Amino acid sequence: MNPLPLSGLRVVVVGLGREGSAAARFLAEQGACVTATDAQSPETLRDRLRTLAGLDIAFRLGEHPADLLNPSRTDLLAVSPGVPLDIPFLRRARARGLPLTTETRLFCQLCPAPVIGISGSSGKTTTTTLVGEMLRASGFVVHVGGNIGQPLISRLPDIAPDHWVVMELSSFQLEYFHARLNRDARIPPGLSPLFDGWSPAIGALLNITPNHLDRHKTMEAYIHAKTSLVRYMGKGQIAVLGRDDPVAAGLAKATSARVRWFSRRETVAEGACLRHGQITLAEGGRFTPICPADDLQLRGEHNRLNVLAACAIAGAAGASADAMATVARTFTGVPHRLEVVARRGGVTYINDSIATSPERLIAALKSFSEPILLLAGGKDKDLPWDEAARLIARRVKHLLLFGEAQELIHNAVRRAAAEAG
Repeated sequence: MNPLPLSGLRVVVVGLGREGSAAARFLAEQGACVTATDAQSPETLRDRLRTLAGLDIAFRLGEHPADLLNPSRTDLLAVSPGVPLDIPFLRRARARGLPLTTETRLFCQLCPAPVIGISGSSGKTTTTTLVGEMLRASGFVVHVGGNIGQPLISRLPDIAPDHWVVMELSSFQLEYFHARLNRDARIPPGLSPLFDGWSPAIGALLNITPNHLDRHKTMEAYIHAKTSLVRYMGKGQIAVLGRDDPVAAGLAKATSARVRWFSRRETVAEGACLRHGQITLAEGGRFTPICPADDLQLRGEHNRLNVLAACAIAGAAGASADAMATVARTFTGVPHRLEVVARRGGVTYINDSIATSPERLIAALKSFSEPILLLAGGKDKDLPWDEAARLIARRVKHLLLFGEAQELIHNAVRRAAAEAG
């Protein structure tokens, strides 16, 4: 691991979510003086606190005390990405020149192996998992994590320079990678490498459609968060972009990296595409068939795109065509994503609970020709429902709604049904 003066560093960890807790543990084990703060009560955080028992960590819970932002007593804030950047506590921290980082950013800056970063509004978990499997099948040692699985920072001692790290990265994580975040911060002596511009060896943006607008407020802010993945890349790095998505494709102008594409609609010279019914790898205008698209176990056109993206990314990392073909033909998906959980009395029960945006729901509904009984609802994320509502009105036989968003969806579907007659 890159030796940096972490011992004695005075760090406030903000938010004891999955990544905040991992950052607190890592920093305490490195000898930093760690104080953890969370707006939730000790009773609510009981299970999380149990995992940190025995570590030299001070806790300030139930609020974010202002005295933790004294620059003479605090060097750095490590923020759980679930904590919005615009909360008053973090705004005051930045105004006082305190630098901000996250477990994800700490890991990426310290990781000795090349990192593949994968993001998008949908498909990133499936694509990340596929890339990891394709590289493993090619003989590489691979570590998969980020926004899926356990935080990777605890694995740093086990990661070697000849390994690959494959990370799913969310917009919440990526907004902390923008250079302007710590532009006016006072960086502690010797720690400037933790705040230098960072970008992955291979960065993939699959697509960008409306999501998390309850957090980012505007589509422009959401896109801005995502673009940190490719904006700081240089000519020696590779950006993999979704050719069929206009926003992702437009980011080719925002990066200095070499661009590889993936597309279901167009033939590309570098990347992967659907050609003559085959998943095809394209390199320098040469085309290597991987497998027939009909051989995929994954359902839906959106999953064909995920496999194409995975081939473009894994191919850039050196995976073999045979390994890609084996994984593409045998991969059956990840939990909560069009996952078949039961078949009873001629009815197939599908768990697609990761579909938390209208676009993901649209992709799922288009994957079936059978009559559909849809259970939908949950949290309102300030997203447009018109297109999904029109598809529900056409394709869904019976609709069961629940949660915060039920009235929103109900009204959208009633309007769509009325418009369709």
